[in-house]
Amino acid sequence: MTFFLILGFGSLSLWGVVLYNRLVRDRNRVRTAWSDIDVQLKRRFDLIPKLVAAVDQYAAFERSTLTTLTELRSRTQQTDEIGARGPLEGAIGSGLRKLIALAEAYPELKADQSFLQLQNQLTEVENHIQYARRFYNGAVRNLNIRIESFPDLIIARLFHYTPYPLFELESPDEATPPEMR
Repeated sequence: MTFFLILGFGSLSLWGVVLYNRLVRDRNRVRTAWSDIDVQLKRRFDLIPKLVAAVDQYAAFERSTLTTLTELRSRTQQTDEIGARGPLEGAIGSGLRKLIALAEAYPELKADQSFLQLQNQLTEVENHIQYARRFYNGAVRNLNIRIESFPDLIIARLFHYTPYPLFELESPDEATPPEMR
């Protein structure tokens, strides 16, 4: 009888360790995925002043678009919370699309080599952000399902696991990278 109690307790303990390790693995995937997004957002963040400066030379009267973009860039530096940062990054994406559209009105700017190079880099970064966002959301989905599913939820609640927020789009326009012509 004692043998069966020890065997049962050992099996239950092993089961708990396996579930806990899966939760840890999934949480670390989410953190890694967010880090990948953060790297791409930093690349975009570094391009913004260069783009603003390039457009500013040609479109001085379009100050509101440039000012808004610069303000949004500053606000993203002030928060590390994923839920708050998603909408700000979405607004930056929209602002960058407006900036690129604004550049279409200036043939001299469209022909400027440094602007064209910045525009290509921005398109590349936006595509990487989109891929990283998809990976992050997949990792979050897997972790959140595990946290909410039986029997994993027992271990998750015991160790105070909470669901992570998805990095969602604020508008359908954000899904489209800036258009190059």
